[in-house]
Amino acid sequence: MPSEVPRTVKAVDTAQLLRLDAEAVQCGLSRTHGVAWLSEHVHGTATHYLWPALVHRLEHRPEYSPHWRCMLLLTVRDGTQIFSLLDVLPASFDQLPETLDAATKTKIAQKLMNGPLQTYAEWAEHDGT
Repeated sequence: MPSEVPRTVKAVDTAQLLRLDAEAVQCGLSRTHGVAWLSEHVHGTATHYLWPALVHRLEHRPEYSPHWRCMLLLTVRDGTQIFSLLDVLPASFDQLPETLDAATKTKIAQKLMNGPLQTYAEWAEHDGT
């Protein structure tokens, strides 16, 4: 099992995001949104972006440890891009295709690191959900 996160950004469509979130929930990982919330609040045709930030381990779930805690640039239904986190299994991340060029990856990484972006919690509070 790899011990370092891959230094790449990957684009996912909403269907892929829903599958990754459902997998994280099923595995009992900590950073998830819930498929019902995502289905209701994310922009259905948007592209979202995952950037692995750190290796996360769960002592009580060694079968899913380690996994990647990814920064997530999520586009919600009103078109706003927000910052969130999503735990992703390494094999699932590896299966996502590399579709972004280096300049786009850098731009997304800089946006995730330097914002300004609302967090998932801030957006949900403002939105009333």
